[in-house]
Amino acid sequence: MGQLLTTASVPDRDRLAFWHEALGRALVPMTVVPLEDGPFAARIATGRVGHLRVCDIHANAQRVSRTAEHIPRPPEGFIGFSVPGSGTATLVQDGRTATAGPGDLLVYDTTRPYSLECPGSFSARVVHIPRTLLRLPEREIGLVTGTVIDATEGLGAAVVSLLTTLVAPEQPYSREIAGRLAAAVAHLFATLVAERARQAEAEPAPQRDRMLLRVRDHIERHLDDPSLSPETVAKAQHISVRYLHRLFEGEDTTVAKHIQRRRLEQCARELSHGDASAPTVAVVAQRWGFVSAAHFSRLFRSVYGLPPRDWRNARLVVR
Repeated sequence: MGQLLTTASVPDRDRLAFWHEALGRALVPMTVVPLEDGPFAARIATGRVGHLRVCDIHANAQRVSRTAEHIPRPPEGFIGFSVPGSGTATLVQDGRTATAGPGDLLVYDTTRPYSLECPGSFSARVVHIPRTLLRLPEREIGLVTGTVIDATEGLGAAVVSLLTTLVAPEQPYSREIAGRLAAAVAHLFATLVAERARQAEAEPAPQRDRMLLRVRDHIERHLDDPSLSPETVAKAQHISVRYLHRLFEGEDTTVAKHIQRRRLEQCARELSHGDASAPTVAVVAQRWGFVSAAHFSRLFRSVYGLPPRDWRNARLVVR
């Protein structure tokens, strides 16, 4: 039997603690941070289909984070699927950032830290499958965790269709049928992972290198554009956002972090070479694509150890 947990009957002051406990019991322990003011509202329907943990979630904007402190030793071994029904979700894991909308498939690994942020009210079908049920090599699992899988065609569409139509918290199946459905999900997902592994191995390295150079060049030429993002870069290069993130998998950074780092480096260079009559810090920040001067100042200090104004003044003194 499934179970429905909701904050509707919980006092406002206790709702976040209630939701934190509900998610931990239904899925795995994690930290929850609301992203909106006012009373927090959420509900979760939970159930099992064979070995699968299945949840339907409807909630206000929030960010959930699973840190190293949440992960026991030996770790609980689940691969997580999240299929947004409404709203968007951004997953960060293993240095990758993936944003999904309704019908997409986000994949993550509960044995390693991750965060999942939903900036507005949302709904999602979340399924956890034991890693032992997949029997996949770690290298192959690493190709899909921390990514969004296109569900408009092929195996991705088949996996999402299975998760959203046949696998649900309130399932009417017998134990035998539920077990077969869980096995079918595991088999189909393992086939999808194997296909992606073959594609990654078959793609010629020079082709990837040339595309990566084109992407880096595009980023350099558009650093001053505040709208520069993984989505706009992918569109300009006529590639998918998913493929763009794959290009950066061996770069020890993400596309968004690379853009941010290059902008900060350009600002630091300009502030270092200016004099007392040079443009203000806010003007320099805006010139290199930062919309908020306060946000820029916090980022700059976190990387260079000084606020941008002190950075400039220190170099004026040296000269």
